[in-house]
Amino acid sequence: MGILLTGEAGAATAAGGGIIMIVYLVLIFGFLYFFMIRPQKKEQKKVAAMLSALEVGDCVLTSSGFYGIVIDITDDTVIVEFGNNKNCRIPMQKTAISQVEKADAE
Repeated sequence: MGILLTGEAGAATAAGGGIIMIVYLVLIFGFLYFFMIRPQKKEQKKVAAMLSALEVGDCVLTSSGFYGIVIDITDDTVIVEFGNNKNCRIPMQKTAISQVEKADAE
């Protein structure tokens, strides 16, 4: 009698357990998408929009913490002037810019 119950009940339990496991996996991947992947993609789009709107004369903050004024822009590099010394111009990649303040915002 115990063998019959174990066989039929075990098959039903295994099928129900598989469905519950799939539901848990879907919930975990949904959580990861909405709380980790989606915000990162939004931040990447925001940074790309900021860098595409970069213009000559804008005040920028670099990732190393220096403030400067954009002097020239090419495809992937910018030339930034630092400090009051007009001879301190450094070329750097656009990705090294972390913040932009527009010149006409002042």
